[in-house]
Amino acid sequence: MIRNFLSERISWILLFVALQGMSLFIAYIDSTIPFASMLYISFLSFLLFAVFLFFRYFKETRFYKSLQDWESSLDLSEVAEPVSPFETIVVRSITEQTALLKAELSENRIQLEQEKDDLLSWIHEVKTPMTAMQLMIGRVENVTLKSQLNQEWLRIHLLLDQQLHQKRLTVIENDLYIEQIHLESIVFNEIQTMQSWCIQKGIGFDIQLDSTNVLSDAKWLSFIIRQLLTNAIKYSKKSDIFIRSYEKEGQICLDVTDKGRGIDQKDLPRIFDKGFTSTTNHREQVSTGIGLYLAKKAALPLLIKINVKSQIGQGTTATLSFPKQNEFVNLQGM
Repeated sequence: MIRNFLSERISWILLFVALQGMSLFIAYIDSTIPFASMLYISFLSFLLFAVFLFFRYFKETRFYKSLQDWESSLDLSEVAEPVSPFETIVVRSITEQTALLKAELSENRIQLEQEKDDLLSWIHEVKTPMTAMQLMIGRVENVTLKSQLNQEWLRIHLLLDQQLHQKRLTVIENDLYIEQIHLESIVFNEIQTMQSWCIQKGIGFDIQLDSTNVLSDAKWLSFIIRQLLTNAIKYSKKSDIFIRSYEKEGQICLDVTDKGRGIDQKDLPRIFDKGFTSTTNHREQVSTGIGLYLAKKAALPLLIKINVKSQIGQGTTATLSFPKQNEFVNLQGM
């Protein structure tokens, strides 16, 4: 700040130095003016000027320091009160711009909330014909056609469900209900939902749940497991998907292992990034790059850690590590 202050005042400092230098030069060439006296006056002037700069530095930089430390929020209480006409102009301009930004932000927020409500309403409206369609598919006698229709219906159902949970993620903290949950019921329910897809691809499940009770939210945990199972089924061919639950260092873990194509090691750090699909299969259209991103976001407030290990051509293992009960107690004061 000192350097900035001196740089801002450099023209005045140079003017003062030039005036003192001119006075000394005139006293030097004009014998009628005592040079020693003029030198003494210049010394006192320099001393007085230094004291003046010292006090002006603290007075003038107080306002600009507050601007420098301001976190660019819309709260102007952090900005120091102006003490000069120019500072008043700056504060007035900032205040007017902030008021405009607040109004625009409020309008955009209302618009986004309205769009979110409209989308959620649309999703719920679509569920009615989806249910009717499922009943109609159940009456189809052609087995091949019925299987194909069930698969397409499931794809639409999963996409709608993904959109629904994506919009609710912004207020997930208001929607959580932490309780003791049986993993077995959730896992089997999700597998049953995707049964037609698994039959069509010739995929089976090898399930071994040694530890079944976890502390979590049933709805959001189902959503997370659904994303892992969707990925496992999507990128697997005729093979089994292995689901294991076990206890490790006092923490319950759930593994979902497939024997699909696997993930390149260079892609693993980015698989939870929004929109990231793959570098090895970049032109592929089936991947949206949103499932694992949403699963990760939903897992954070549930204190669930997601870890993925994979090798190209050898499959992928996604591990959910559930929190211990005392972690929720410390977080929520239960």
